[in-house]
Amino acid sequence: MAKAISIALIVGGVMLLYFGGQAFNSVSSDVSRVFTGSPTNKAIMLIVGGVIATIAGLTGIALSGRKR
Repeated sequence: MAKAISIALIVGGVMLLYFGGQAFNSVSSDVSRVFTGSPTNKAIMLIVGGVIATIAGLTGIALSGRKR
């Protein structure tokens, strides 16, 4: 069961990273970078969430392989 959750976290994390990359390269993010110097909060949150979910999934896979 733990492996299934870990795989779901990895898949979800990769999807969040993809959508974060799309949001990062969007027109609204470009406009935000012109005025504030940083991309939109949505893009940042999607990328950060994707990284955290992917790392959590990889950690779960690595730890579930160990014998107790």
